[in-house]
Amino acid sequence: MDTQKLHDAYQRLQSLDDRLTHKIRPRAGGSMVRPSADQLEIAVREVAAYTIELKEILQGLFESLGASPSRDQGS
Repeated sequence: MDTQKLHDAYQRLQSLDDRLTHKIRPRAGGSMVRPSADQLEIAVREVAAYTIELKEILQGLFESLGASPSRDQGS
């Protein structure tokens, strides 16, 4: 396992959470007004960006778990 890659994946996950989770989290109680087409398009873009970045983070995580330890870790 490459702990540096694991740490990097964790840092990217924290960054994603800080930047975008609040945008895609459902509102408490829901909305009483239907969103416009423009609002729906923006929401879909935000969910798509979140999903793609999350996929990339998970890919890095799996690579870190399958990788050999980096040389500066000793063994």
